[in-house]
Amino acid sequence: MNNFVKKIFILILLTFYNYNVNAEVPHFIDFKYVLNESNAGKKAQDELKKKLATGIKKIKEKEKTIQEEEKKVIQQKKIIKPEEYKNKVKELRTKVSNLQKERNKLLETVSKQRTNARNELLKNLNPIIEEYMKEKKIRMVIERKSLLLADQNLDITKDIIERLNKKLKSIKLN
Repeated sequence: MNNFVKKIFILILLTFYNYNVNAEVPHFIDFKYVLNESNAGKKAQDELKKKLATGIKKIKEKEKTIQEEEKKVIQQKKIIKPEEYKNKVKELRTKVSNLQKERNKLLETVSKQRTNARNELLKNLNPIIEEYMKEKKIRMVIERKSLLLADQNLDITKDIIERLNKKLKSIKLN
C-alpha cells in the first residue's frame, strides 16, 4: 500500500510539474506567415495585386496615348502658330500631371486597403489566439520576429492558421 501511495504522489507531482512547465514557457507565432498563408490573407493579397495590376495597366495605356500626342505636337511645331503650340504643350503637361496624381491615388488606395485587410485579419486573430491559449493553458505568446532562437515545438503558427481558416473565409476590401 505504501508503494502505491508513493507512485500516485509521484504521478500527481509530475503532472503538476508538466502543467506548470508548459504554462511558463512562452510560445511563439509568426504573424507574417499567418497573414500571407491563411486563406483570407491569400485572397486579400490576390485581390489587391489584381487591382494594382489592372490600375497600372490602365495608367500605362494612358501614358502611351500621351506620348503619342507629344510626338504629334512635336511634329506640328513648325507648322502651327507658336501660341497654339504653347497651348498644346500646356495641355500635355496637365495630362501628365493628372496621370501622376492618378498613379499616386491608386498606390495610396491599395496601400490603405492592404492596411485595412491586415487590421481586419489581426482583429479576428486575437480572439483565436486567446482561445487557443486558454485551451492549451499557455500564458504567453510572442511574435516570432522578436525571437533569436526557439524550439520549433513552441511554434503555434500552423495551429492558429487552421483555426483562422475555419473562422474567417475572406476579408472585405473597400
